[in-house]
Amino acid sequence: MSALVVLALTGFSTGRHGHGHSHSGGGGGCSSSSQDHDSSSSVGKTGSGHYHDYDDDYYGDDTGGSTSGSGGGTYDTPTPTPSLKAAKAKLVSCATEKAQYATVEVTNPNAVEGDFTVRVEFDDKQGTAVADNTTTVTVPADGTARAEVKLVDSYGHPDDGLIFEVHHCKANPVAEPAG
Repeated sequence: MSALVVLALTGFSTGRHGHGHSHSGGGGGCSSSSQDHDSSSSVGKTGSGHYHDYDDDYYGDDTGGSTSGSGGGTYDTPTPTPSLKAAKAKLVSCATEKAQYATVEVTNPNAVEGDFTVRVEFDDKQGTAVADNTTTVTVPADGTARAEVKLVDSYGHPDDGLIFEVHHCKANPVAEPAG
């Protein structure tokens, strides 16, 4: 039964358009009320494009069309990916002339590995941002990882002169899940 739910939710059909017999063609695939994959005949089809199964045989006596899977066995419904909580980010070091990137330590509070987006603002002496950049880092479950956020100009290109304007860096303390 869960296979029909999965098929219904994904927009696929089993290819069955009636009970116990097949109409010409009629294979499975994407279905829509505005599509007719079998234009040779519309006999026996419902106008809405929906399949109505009035029996409870779980594919047992269907002799035509195509079915999903093999032999009418059980089907596992996919487990949804758990939504990740945001990670914590802490600035370790700011960009220097030799290492033109900021290093940020990211702590993952989740019981699963995750990808997180880290943002660093590079500021001048007055606290005005001269650049900011992001990077994505993979952090193990309940663990930490370090990310290097490059100092780049507003076009994303390295700029050796930009480092002389940077006085300090600020890491966003929240690293959101990437994607």
